[in-house]
Parts: sequence; C-alpha cells; structure tokens
Amino acid sequence: MSAIDDLPPLRDVIRRHGLAAKKSLGQNFLLDLNLTARIARAAGPLEGVTVVEVGPGPGGLTRALLATGAARVIAIERDERCIAALQEIAEAYPGRLEIVAGDALEADVRPRLGGGPARVVANLPYNIATPLLVNWLSEEPWPPWFDRLVLMFQREVAERIVAAPGSKTYGRLSVLVQWRTEAKILFDVNPSAFVPPPKVTSSVVQFLPRPAPLACNRRALERVTEAAFGQRRKMLRQSLRSLGVDPLPMLEAAGIEPTRRAEEIPVAGFVALANLLGVPQKTASV
Repeated sequence: MSAIDDLPPLRDVIRRHGLAAKKSLGQNFLLDLNLTARIARAAGPLEGVTVVEVGPGPGGLTRALLATGAARVIAIERDERCIAALQEIAEAYPGRLEIVAGDALEADVRPRLGGGPARVVANLPYNIATPLLVNWLSEEPWPPWFDRLVLMFQREVAERIVAAPGSKTYGRLSVLVQWRTEAKILFDVNPSAFVPPPKVTSSVVQFLPRPAPLACNRRALERVTEAAFGQRRKMLRQSLRSLGVDPLPMLEAAGIEPTRRAEEIPVAGFVALANLLGVPQKTASV
C-alpha cells in the first residue's frame, strides 16, 4: 500500500511489469509519490476537471491526480509496456482513467474532453517536451481548450521559457510562451527523485493562457523571431534581412532602433514587427 492510495508501491509495479526506462523514449520515471502529489496539488483544485497527462509511464503522477480528485484523467502513453500497469490503476478508479495508446505529438484529445474545464499536467518525456509545448501554444482558436498547463522540463528549458528580455536565455520560445501565456517556475525537482536519475535538475512550470493576447498572426511572429534569434549576435537591421524585406522601414514603424539585437526586444516589439510583416512600407531614406 502506498501513501496516497491502496495500490502497490511504484517500485513493485515497475519490477512486476519489467518497466526499465528507455532512453530512446526520453523516460525518467518519477517514483516519489509525495512529489507526484505535490505536482498534482500545484495544478490547482481538480474536482470536476479533466486532466490530460502525457507519458504517464508506470502511473505515479496518474495516481496522484486521481487521488487528488481529478474527475477524469486522459493518459497518453506511447510505450506499450506501460499499458498493463496503467490498466491496473483504471480498475482501481472505475470510469475515471482513459488510456490512449499512441504518440502525444499526433494525438488530438479534444474529441475526448466532453464538457467542463480541461487541464494538462505532465512529467513530459524530455525528448518531446518542447515540441509538445509549442503545439499547445499554437492552438487555434485562442483561448485554447485547456485552462492551465503544469509541466515538467529540464531546468535549462524552464529558464528559457520564463527568461526576460536582456537575458542570454531569452529567445524564440520565451517570446511565444509569454505572448500567449503567463508562465512561472513553481519548484525544482532533484535528479534523485527519478529512476534512472537524469544528469540535470528538472523544474515544474505553470502556464496560464492569456484570455486576450496582443493581436498577432502566430506564423508571422514565428517568422520574425526565427530571423531575429537565428542571428542573435547581429543587429536587427541585419538579421531581419533574411525575411526577404528591407527591415529598416519595419523597424522604424515599430519604434525599434535598427541597432538593437533580438535579446533586447520585448514581446510587444516582436508582435509589432510581425504585424508589419507583409505590410507595404515606405522606403527608408538613405
């Protein structure tokens, strides 16, 4: 019996099902049920909420989410070896755990959600964490189907997510995240909490969708930030030339000095540039 439910300890589950973590799947199993319960609590009150979890593995966080009161958990798991362990949890929580066998990068959970609030809470596999986040931030229309994301990343990625302008870690991901959400690091997780222990510290990050982000075409914003940060050591008057336009009129219209570099520009500045991309500009005077 564990500290949060009547199911066996996770180490016993892993041993019984032969669930050695696979590096190819980015797996690091979180076995500390006190810690998984802390992550579940960080997701806010879960009564009446449908939670989407990616990469549940043997189900440590899954169990915490259900024990904490989630109305339903939709668990997306690519590793077929883990399905039997997750089915045991489903039997202990009848009607509350739906197991989706497949790739989270391809799965569309929206038809499964039903009514009521939905939330994403996950210890993401490291190798797909950033692509998954970008997918969720790219949801259309916005606001999205989820009211919150509570996700685990490597500390280095978490720092990029919340980085402020002027920081060396401020980049394309920072701009996209902060344009559409309010993000903050909630707490760190020591490598010793995982099996096998990763070589880096992890961080749990919360994302609250902005109900009305600055008006902007997402693809235009992606193009501008890709050009600007793709040559981040260069001044914008040079780096933005890769867009195939003369950047000087755009920068002037956006009120941005041409000698600025990408890491100095706040989100609002990139939004202004994205909104000017493709808009005819007066030729800058020589």
